[in-house]
Amino acid sequence: MNMETQLDPMKDDLPLMANTSYMLVKHYVLDLDVDFKSKVIEGSIVLFLETGSQYRQTSIAGKECCQSQFDETCKMRVSEPCHVPLKDVSTCLSKREYSDFAVSGKEEETTFDENSNHSNSEQASGISSSKDCSDTENHVNKDFLLVLDCCDLSVLKVEEVDVAAVSGTEKFTRSAKLTDASKELENLRNLIVHELVTLPADRWKEQLHYFTHCSQAPGCGELLFSTGTWSLEIRKSGIRTPADFPHAIRIWYKTKPEGRSVTWTTDQSGRPCVYTMGSPINNRALFPCQEPPIALSTWQASVRAASGFVVLMSGENSAEPVQLQEGMLSWYYYVSMPMPASTFTIAVGCWQEVKQQSFKQTAAETNTEFFLPSSQTDFRWHEEICGHVEYPCRFQNPAARLQAVIPYRVFAPWCLMETCEEYLLQLIPQCLSAAYATLGTHPFSRLDVLIVPSNFSSLGMASPHIIFLSQSVLPGGSHLCGTRLCHEIAHAWFGLAIGARDWTEEWISEGFATFLEDVFWARAQQLSHDEIKGQQELKALLRWRRLRDEVQNSEEELQVLRPKKESTGELSESGASVVKYGLKAEKIFMQVHYLKGYFLLRSLARTIGDASYLASLRKFVIKFHGQLVLSQDFLSMLLEDIPQQKKAGLTVESIFQNWLDTSGIPKPLLEEGETWKDCQLVQQVSGEVAKWIQTNRRIRKSSKKKMKQDEVVFQQLLPDQLVLLLESLLEEKTLCPRILQCLERTYQLREQDAEVRHRWCELVIKHKYEPGYGDIERFLREDQAMGVYLYGELMVNEDAKQQELARKCFAAAQEHMDASSAKVVAEMLF
Repeated sequence: MNMETQLDPMKDDLPLMANTSYMLVKHYVLDLDVDFKSKVIEGSIVLFLETGSQYRQTSIAGKECCQSQFDETCKMRVSEPCHVPLKDVSTCLSKREYSDFAVSGKEEETTFDENSNHSNSEQASGISSSKDCSDTENHVNKDFLLVLDCCDLSVLKVEEVDVAAVSGTEKFTRSAKLTDASKELENLRNLIVHELVTLPADRWKEQLHYFTHCSQAPGCGELLFSTGTWSLEIRKSGIRTPADFPHAIRIWYKTKPEGRSVTWTTDQSGRPCVYTMGSPINNRALFPCQEPPIALSTWQASVRAASGFVVLMSGENSAEPVQLQEGMLSWYYYVSMPMPASTFTIAVGCWQEVKQQSFKQTAAETNTEFFLPSSQTDFRWHEEICGHVEYPCRFQNPAARLQAVIPYRVFAPWCLMETCEEYLLQLIPQCLSAAYATLGTHPFSRLDVLIVPSNFSSLGMASPHIIFLSQSVLPGGSHLCGTRLCHEIAHAWFGLAIGARDWTEEWISEGFATFLEDVFWARAQQLSHDEIKGQQELKALLRWRRLRDEVQNSEEELQVLRPKKESTGELSESGASVVKYGLKAEKIFMQVHYLKGYFLLRSLARTIGDASYLASLRKFVIKFHGQLVLSQDFLSMLLEDIPQQKKAGLTVESIFQNWLDTSGIPKPLLEEGETWKDCQLVQQVSGEVAKWIQTNRRIRKSSKKKMKQDEVVFQQLLPDQLVLLLESLLEEKTLCPRILQCLERTYQLREQDAEVRHRWCELVIKHKYEPGYGDIERFLREDQAMGVYLYGELMVNEDAKQQELARKCFAAAQEHMDASSAKVVAEMLF
């Protein structure tokens, strides 16, 4: 049965339709124009394909096909096809019109029975297994279908690309012993693509050169296609097998303004811009692609936009724009490390590069001993053989292995330049070297950091070579900015260089990044051992409180980190799969996979000891970089390293049972919740909370209008302590207006970071403190990445003024708001 027919687009699960088992995209070449007037990105994409590993050749020849040729993980040479000569292929195909093709993949594909586990050969790919060629009735729709993931796109034309027309490609076919059968142009073209995509890593520049030229080769025949809700299906009449299907195809298409992969908006200076979302549907509304993580590919892109716009992208090179005709610039980027298509990112806007105005040397540039990895013995990379597919790997590059700070740039809208210069610019080298000191070689060769528009729906997003940061991390000192930067830098290793083989295992990237953000940030600040312990226990308490609230207020099924349990990582025979709950709007605002993942890693670190644990993380990075993993890959490797006496009932199964496969708060964590309250930073907050509560009681009892300011002395608090203080005060039933006023003045709450201001807004709402309504309005406008929850609070109180405030703020922000946020907020308000 075709997945398209099983999946209702209104449901919660996200379909990944691409039949990656039959065909894999090895390289994409994008050639696009960005038009801000029509809010459309338009152009072409060329796909260079390789026959997939699972492909069983049940072709026209039926049993006579030599199976073994395909079992050798498809190293089969296209030059030695396994053809059984047919008198006339065309007699096997009825001359059906293209218009009928819309149904082609559907009815035919429902023929296998439910218990056959997709083993029946008439499965979703449309590969024929009919024995008798004269049986035209059965053969009508047995052309091979290439299925790509695609949504909200207008596909205009699909064509085969004549790579054989490119001069120089003949050298790829010279060595081939061409038999008569494979002299056909079709086979020649496929052979060229095969040789090109399998060139060794040290010839990557030559490979890129030929990809560029082949992508510009003329078309040689249109292909038939049809689009469904989630997919683009392409076929060539009469072609029954992936091996014979054209291996280089060009798709002409346009995005739609409402497409869910790109956000058209204005930046903080009021200028138009567009950027890719880290949305549940990833990039399929930006270009037709293969979305399952397993489809690792490289890419290159030429993007044209009007002068004045800067194009940033996940590319290895810092692109220099080329002036084209009348006010157009062209930007070119490429990557040579195969990555899932979902990691491709683009941002086009009138960004300015933020540069250091003074010539101050930052600490990271002067203090070199700070970089040295904690234990040199962990870093004997060169003795390791990489486990990934071949590419020019930085872990094998001696210069890259010593690079503590990779080249970096910061981009922002004009009005935020100064703010970025004040903290962000200094923080980047400190955080990069702290990451290097913890994990070793940076997986990527450079980094751009972009402050994205205010409608960006989270505090940050990491992609290869580029990090998006929300403007919400900028105000209020370096703490929130530094921790968030550390979190996104951690994703270079966990989430990008090492990916989850199944997207439902988000904790593999988010849990690790949350755990490592603390480690990196402590190193970046060069804190003492006791300071580190104190800060991390305070952080653990705050996260524990957040997890407790989330578990109480969300659906149980969304609290499970491995909802697919034992079938995690399984694909259908065609390579298609499903992301469980991938389309649930509220899931985007949940942090359960960050928090539970973090607590699991924290508990493992405490069992083994920090030093051994970080050594294991480095070992994991060396072993698995460039690859996709499942939870058990990490857990098994870690448990191998733990001495018997420390294992204490730790097995992969027990960890699954306690942490990953169940909802609610993990059992081992329930006992731990109390321990952080003894930490000195937490004790200090408790003391301050007591003073505020006492003062509040005194003011309410006293009839005097003025409270003497000198009566109580309040201590200075760290940002995380302020968060805990305000959360604790939120538990108080009533706080009088004068206390709230005094609170705001004592800690200058309006100048604090977004985490602190969020808690202040909650207090304002709870106590209907009208002088603070302006702060709520500002928060909902400027901190959209965090504001969604406040809308709910404003409505729950059933206070007319607050509800009016919520509707007013939503009306002002709605047009540019992130779609998922807007949907969730609209449900709260109306």
